[in-house]
Amino acid sequence: MTKTVTGLFDDYSDATAAVEQLKAAGISDSDISIVSNNADGRHKSGNNDVAEDAGAGAGIGAAVGGVGGLLTGLGIMAIPGVGPVVAAGWLAATAAGAVAGAVVGGAAGGIIGALTDSGVDERDAHVYAEGVRRGGTLVTAKVEESRAAEAEAILQRSNWVNLPARRTAYEGQGWTSFDDNSKPYSQAEIDADRARYTDRAL
Repeated sequence: MTKTVTGLFDDYSDATAAVEQLKAAGISDSDISIVSNNADGRHKSGNNDVAEDAGAGAGIGAAVGGVGGLLTGLGIMAIPGVGPVVAAGWLAATAAGAVAGAVVGGAAGGIIGALTDSGVDERDAHVYAEGVRRGGTLVTAKVEESRAAEAEAILQRSNWVNLPARRTAYEGQGWTSFDDNSKPYSQAEIDADRARYTDRAL
């Protein structure tokens, strides 16, 4: 029986380090997914063969099938309420399928739906989506249940976000759930939001 292990990261480098450690532990690229806010434009569509408008589904498909492993196969897509993201893996493919099927409105629901369908608590899924909206990176891995604790330990060692504390912080600002009709955060808003958590274990 498989279990989905998920971690939210404020720092993209922490997330990529977690992916590499999961792979080093023997978890295959096909069982790992990464979705990262790209509001700062650090990843350009010219860096790979994926079209900027990956919302049509073809671009992200090319990313998932890219040569050289998960992190070199990132594709760019837009998620309603989040804005531009770079993504690869099973979760990204599900989100791209939702975009292709629902044209504009489905990607966020696709991510939340994909997480909940794989066993992630719906309340947690909303915090994960909001975390990506606010500049974060989501790493998920499908593992055998017997390896779930090991995978979680890898994500935690890589400086994952304390999810209950972050939920409390969001709720303290009046947030209730992720809304795909929300305006995506600008980089300035992401930086200001991130500064709130710099010196706190949130």
